[in-house]
Amino acid sequence: MNINPIPDKISRKSEFFAGCRGIVPLIIGAIPFGIIFGAVAHNSGLSFAGTIAMSAFVFAGSSQFIALSLLKSTAIPLIILTVFVVNLRHLLYAVSLIPYIQRLPQVWKFSLGFWLTDEAFAVAIARYNQADKSPYKHWYHFGAALFMYANWQLFTIAGFTLGNLIPNAANWGLDFAMSVTFIGLLIPYLINKPMIIAVVVSGIMALFFHSLPYNLGLIVATLSGVISGISAEKLYLTQ
Repeated sequence: MNINPIPDKISRKSEFFAGCRGIVPLIIGAIPFGIIFGAVAHNSGLSFAGTIAMSAFVFAGSSQFIALSLLKSTAIPLIILTVFVVNLRHLLYAVSLIPYIQRLPQVWKFSLGFWLTDEAFAVAIARYNQADKSPYKHWYHFGAALFMYANWQLFTIAGFTLGNLIPNAANWGLDFAMSVTFIGLLIPYLINKPMIIAVVVSGIMALFFHSLPYNLGLIVATLSGVISGISAEKLYLTQ
């Protein structure tokens, strides 16, 4: 199934709704994650307003779970630092998007930056890389990102509301759906040896440094993958 269809008639509206349709398969994978977060927040004693505010303003599933686990035992500055470190991968996404959005007005850059997630990036970058000359590809990006945001808020509320009916939601293993989603996002990009090397190295490093505190292993794995991929690309170019 092509999750990045080119609209039959190119316009702002058609690109927007094509983006909404394009991210649907990834939204399905994110639904259990949102429900679990809302349920865990409820069972942890976080207020409804606090739960909704976290999803609305942080809007980063893994960081929200980490912040929730640290909330009762860790100082707020350290929680903020931890969330910042975990979300550093979004900096890599943002750098990749610069060539496509650098000419947009600042309000567009701010909005697309705020709504930047793993899923929205995967769908958007695939659309930006398509060969057609549509001037409205950022509307596709916008539609995908906004639909994912609305989904996250909706199922956070659903999880919180049903929290008392879902005991030990975090232990159900439904969050594995998110891991499967990420694997699905990754596989289409393994089209050459440098990319494969980057993925293999980052995967090995993630396992090796998994025990580091505050998810620092994620940063080590990311940087290792980037460096190995760039090095491999330069090596193959010189041969």
